[in-house]
Amino acid sequence: MLIPLLIEYEKAHIAERQTLPERYLGLSDEEMDHRIAAARATLGAKLVILGHHYQRDEVIRFADYIGDSYKLAGQVSKHPGAAFIVFCGVHFMAESADVLSGAHQQVILPDLAAGCSMADMAAPDQLEQCWADLAQMAGGSKIIPVTYINSAASIKAFCGEHGGVVCTSSNAAATLKWAWERGDKIVFLPDQHLGRNTAYKMGVPLDEMALWDPNEIWGGLEPDAVKNARIILWKGHCSVHARFTVRQIEQIRANHPGVRVIVHPEVPWDVVQAADDAGSTEYIIKTVAESPVGSTWAVGTEVHLVNRLALQMQPDRTVMSIDPFGCLCSTMFRVSPNHLLWVLEGLVDGDVHNRIVVPDAQKHWTKVALDRMLAIS
Repeated sequence: MLIPLLIEYEKAHIAERQTLPERYLGLSDEEMDHRIAAARATLGAKLVILGHHYQRDEVIRFADYIGDSYKLAGQVSKHPGAAFIVFCGVHFMAESADVLSGAHQQVILPDLAAGCSMADMAAPDQLEQCWADLAQMAGGSKIIPVTYINSAASIKAFCGEHGGVVCTSSNAAATLKWAWERGDKIVFLPDQHLGRNTAYKMGVPLDEMALWDPNEIWGGLEPDAVKNARIILWKGHCSVHARFTVRQIEQIRANHPGVRVIVHPEVPWDVVQAADDAGSTEYIIKTVAESPVGSTWAVGTEVHLVNRLALQMQPDRTVMSIDPFGCLCSTMFRVSPNHLLWVLEGLVDGDVHNRIVVPDAQKHWTKVALDRMLAIS
């Protein structure tokens, strides 16, 4: 039995849990399940609920679609008749859904405190300064901006306007290939680990990568480092995936001879090298599910996904977390069944709570960047 450990990121990024009306507190699981199901039935085809893999079980059971960011982004356009898209995930996911949805559709995030520490590590003014600095440091090279989907709409809009694109862990390699076909260099943000691991797997040596620190003058780099780099990595990371270590893998191999280790590419480079395989959440699920009966797997990603996969694979395969304490994302964890019930019953009553709206000034270029992502195989 894995023991969940709440991983809180830097104090500056911690959001307070959204206060609910008193009548939505202290409800039993049975009552919430019954009322959520009743609200869903009342709303019918007007409602689509999207659930990211990292959601808690008592929330994700109500999702019409479960997946990673890329898979869920693709579901939005498939329901033009839905008036409401309730996204059980975090803020940047709901923003993307709003950009990709129709003008008649409203996107709702059950808890506004559900954010992403990684997305918070790249601010628009920092990117503007980085872009201006790189123009002077890169010696005339054409640079293509690529942002991981775990970023704010403002960052995605910048990339769209400057010839760039959004990527997910599922299509990161295809996206980098697309970008290098159009420019000499890539600036990749906000997750340095996904960028480094993907580029390295594509054959780019580490000495052709540079790390840009947005809190340092000139990113903490000399001009020659930028000129020699094929990819400039933003100094950001996932607070959960950065906790996985080579030592954990060594320990789990010692305790479970024959175990296969698979990790998400948001983990540090040395952890990927120590693992047997790496890939997106969807890739991890597919790889484990298609492995021979009797296989034992140690997985390096968020604990809700690992626990759910372990239950699904029983008794034919054994699945465990690399981290014995089980890392969960405290911000992904924010959406509770209480919040889901509150927004659904609000919709039944004609009240829209927590609508996510991307400003018109950002929406066009954000959609350009997302459409480019969806067009890349």
